[in-house]
Amino acid sequence: MPSLADIRARLAQQETKSKGNFKSGDSAVYPHWNIDEDETAILRFLDDADTDNPFFWVERTMFKFPFNGVKESQENNVQASDKPILLQVPCMEMYGDKDEVLDEVRTWFKDPSLEEMGRKYWKKRTYLFQGFVHHDPMADKDGNEVPENPIRRFMISPSIFGLIKNTLMDLDIEDMPTDPENGLDYRIKKTTKGSYADYSSSSWARKETALTQEELDAIEQFGLYNLKDFLPKKPGAKDLEIIKEMFEASVEGEAYDYDKWGAYFVPYGMDKADASKSSDTATKAVTVDVTKTPEEATPVKEETSLADDVATAEEKIAEASESVDAEEAKPDDTSSKAQDILKMIRSRQK
Repeated sequence: MPSLADIRARLAQQETKSKGNFKSGDSAVYPHWNIDEDETAILRFLDDADTDNPFFWVERTMFKFPFNGVKESQENNVQASDKPILLQVPCMEMYGDKDEVLDEVRTWFKDPSLEEMGRKYWKKRTYLFQGFVHHDPMADKDGNEVPENPIRRFMISPSIFGLIKNTLMDLDIEDMPTDPENGLDYRIKKTTKGSYADYSSSSWARKETALTQEELDAIEQFGLYNLKDFLPKKPGAKDLEIIKEMFEASVEGEAYDYDKWGAYFVPYGMDKADASKSSDTATKAVTVDVTKTPEEATPVKEETSLADDVATAEEKIAEASESVDAEEAKPDDTSSKAQDILKMIRSRQK
């Protein structure tokens, strides 16, 4: 298991480097984003079963390609729609490899006029943890399913992860927060900031607590999760071709084309066009109605692996709303930028 000193060293290294340049309905996933305003969920993180993991979490990086609706497909019985959608696809940096899409988007930040587009297509991070729920403010609410295995998985947004990481760097903390005897609980407190959920009041507990015998027995009985098992499968060569093609189509403002991409990456509610053509990385998209306000928008449930259900509800809504606001503010300018970007992409390919 990694030591606290190891984690601090690696976090510091990552910080320096960055400055230099489930199944849907799976009750193992604890939906902390569903707690009410001003309520607090208390979590206790556990180590990863993968002893080669230097942290007690794994990072998941995805792209969210916006499409202006869905094209009709008579062959596959798909109706046309002008409702904007976001389609998630894996970023290769998640597997330690170079990513062509990300490399392309990086160049946009060199031009101030393309920064807005760069933020729109930049990789999105979430973090997968596991542990116990020591206090669940939703415990007595209808529909709150508690699994037999009390070891839950937690999908943590970048904003909460930043708070977790900053405290880990505090030298006053002497033991690993995951230590069975001297570990720390983490308190996720939900408030609101404007129209969106805000978790900036979340924090580590100040006092160490030991796991209960019941919790130790649960670890013995069920075992810990190998967190990387819940990341998307690594895309193959054909998947990468499709991702690149969808990226360019998205930048150009096209609708999702099921006939072209349905065997590989499909929006929620659709089946794969032809499973025999698809690789193991075929995934569902996150579909969000970006025409609605954050208060009206509803987080969607997806039908594939946990890897497609990790973004918190408030992140899906906020990102979708921000992107559509930017487009509506300067529609002609955005279109012009898209064309400029596509010229850049295609000139490099030649």
